[in-house]
This record gives sequence, structure tokens and C-alpha cells, in this order.
Amino acid sequence: MKTYNLNDLLQKHVCAMTGEEFIFLMSNLSVLSDKSINHSTDDEKPRHLVYGIKGIADIFGCSIPTANRIKRSGIIDGAITQVGRKIVIDADLALELAAKAKKQGKEVCA
Repeated sequence: MKTYNLNDLLQKHVCAMTGEEFIFLMSNLSVLSDKSINHSTDDEKPRHLVYGIKGIADIFGCSIPTANRIKRSGIIDGAITQVGRKIVIDADLALELAAKAKKQGKEVCA
């Protein structure tokens, strides 16, 4: 069996490969996975998003008025994306920011 350059084969369309090239490529799948050619983001954990003031209330286990105060305080601004009336909150980041604020002696829930 002839030896082929893996990078050249990866750039080639499957329909343009000969049978021998395709078999060579398939037999070297373990080499391909070792080179981390698959650029997936397995390291990234999925973000837990919540929506609206109700979402903030759910994150912190508080009432809607208290959730409004938390939002207005600016402590979790880094976790909030707001366009018009639509509010999206990264729950994990909001909890992290609130914990940091509490360590610094700032009051999260007034």
C-alpha cells in the first residue's frame, strides 16, 4: 500500500479520492485524533442562561422586587446582556460575581 500525506488527503474532497487514498485515510484515524485536528470546544462548559427578572429571582432564590434591586445594584452587570426589554443572564457568572462582591463586603441583596 502506498503512503500518502495526511494533510493533503484532508484537504481533498472524498469524492475526488481514490479507493486506496480513502482506505489509507480511514486506517489512520487514530493518528488524526491524536493530532487534535478536530477543533471542538470540549473544554468549554455549556453556559446556563436564564431570562428576565424572574430568572435573576430564580438564581438567587429571592423575590421579584429583590431581583430588581440586585440588577439595579450593578453587581452582576458582567453577567447581564440586555437589548431593549430582553434580559439574558449567565447564571454561573452572576453567582460568581455576587460571591466576589460579598467577599469584598458589598451587600448583594438589600
